[in-house]
Amino acid sequence: MASYRIATIEGDGIGPEVTRAAIRVLSEACGAQHLDFVMLEGGAGHYARTGHVLPDDTFAACRDLDAVLHGAAGLPGIVYPDGTEVGNDLHLRLRFRLDLYANVRPVKLLPGVLSPLRAFEGGGIDYVIVRENTEGLYASRGAGVVLRGELASDTLVVTRKGTERVARFAFDLARTRNGAPRDGKRRVTVCDKANILRSYAFFRAVCDEVHAGYPDVAIDYAYADAITVHLLKRPDFYDVIVAENMFGDIISDLGAATAGGMGIAPSAEIGDRHGLFQGAHGSAPDIAGSDVASPVATILSGAMMLRWLAEARADPALVPAAERVEAAVGTVLREGSAVPHDLGGRAGCTEVTDAVCRALA
Repeated sequence: MASYRIATIEGDGIGPEVTRAAIRVLSEACGAQHLDFVMLEGGAGHYARTGHVLPDDTFAACRDLDAVLHGAAGLPGIVYPDGTEVGNDLHLRLRFRLDLYANVRPVKLLPGVLSPLRAFEGGGIDYVIVRENTEGLYASRGAGVVLRGELASDTLVVTRKGTERVARFAFDLARTRNGAPRDGKRRVTVCDKANILRSYAFFRAVCDEVHAGYPDVAIDYAYADAITVHLLKRPDFYDVIVAENMFGDIISDLGAATAGGMGIAPSAEIGDRHGLFQGAHGSAPDIAGSDVASPVATILSGAMMLRWLAEARADPALVPAAERVEAAVGTVLREGSAVPHDLGGRAGCTEVTDAVCRALA
């Protein structure tokens, strides 16, 4: 197994706790000699101290090292003059500067976790949302117009290149999966508002064009408002969902809630050359330092990092390590030996991490 250098930004709030937990687990799974976690500064707290949310040396490391592991960013009251949050800007800058165009959010009901959807408490939720990550409505970040305190506008941007590449990513991903739990069929669902806005009709049309090259994968469509109902009523129908930036952001959090919450929801932001991995949750500064945060989302994001490195660096030896991490988390949750607070248990960050490491051993 080769060695890899991981650009590691702990960030704010619970970020340092969950990042260190993930480092422990990943080092246990891979062997400390194979992963070198290079600690870097960045986030809202760093901005408050220095005026820089993403220092130049941190960006250079994220660009040049093998992958990026991020804890969380953001603190109450630390905002830019226009009122936008400083913490969010850390990974937004990395997202755009590293061209991390595919935000990958697995939604999977893990062993031992009760879903608020009673009909699916025994399983049946296992799909992935692929969110276009560099365009859409969020492309207006920092460029919206506020006119005389009377009018505000932001622009929705959809390009052929941006849509083609995220659609290809979604169809390629579907080819690697086992299909939807309901029928085993590999399918990509296009989430949009093509019935209302030309930009979304264009998004759907480009996805249709890409689908022509994937006859082995079915295509499906859902309007963004309707899919919020479908994800509650029939989540087992879905395999891979591809969506514009803002819609993908919204439905990803809804999906996470059906599978146990943000504290166990992993996330990856992937481009052609770079990958950033972090839990889908925020920095939760209200519980920072109290050892009650769940490290599960960041640990599972680390497993996603290992799988991505295995493919990006042609190192299949990393796949068994990722599988061991995922299995260890499943064992801990299924046996109930260390259930985190956000899932109704009493185990803190350290206790959950210890239990996962024991399961690995």
